[in-house]
Amino acid sequence: IDARAHMLGRLASVVAKELLNGQKVVIVRSEAILKSGSLYRNKTKFQAYLHYRRNANPTKGGAFHYRSPARMFFKAVRGMLKHKTTRGVEALGRLKVFEGIPYPYDHKKRMVIPDALKALRLKYFRKFCVLGDIAKLAGWKRQETVARLEDRRKQKSQKFYELK
Repeated sequence: IDARAHMLGRLASVVAKELLNGQKVVIVRSEAILKSGSLYRNKTKFQAYLHYRRNANPTKGGAFHYRSPARMFFKAVRGMLKHKTTRGVEALGRLKVFEGIPYPYDHKKRMVIPDALKALRLKYFRKFCVLGDIAKLAGWKRQETVARLEDRRKQKSQKFYELK
């Protein structure tokens, strides 16, 4: 599934249901997933979330707050599954999430989920932001690298298309 221009929660719910039905799902371009609400609002919500720690012994391990958009999406899907049961663990094992489009998947046909597209689900005057920008503000350091690799991939696919 190409996650560009999809709404976070709507895409996660469709993916969670497919995983429970036994389908293997690969999500690419997770940095381009959209979230409703302004960037400022989502940034402050994420900063408040970063303060959550474990209660028993806060100095050890505890609540892990992922900064990568792929892991943020993974955690959104995990929240929609019973991930502590055998069925839930197996379902999460069938999910792969990537930033950008890595090698084996750049040659495969990508799908969209119409029920989760921003154009069909969000009113035109509503504010929204990109998950990659939230992640960058939270401390994700790979945004420029992913953008550079995506540009290179697009150039290669453009050459291939022209030769075809």
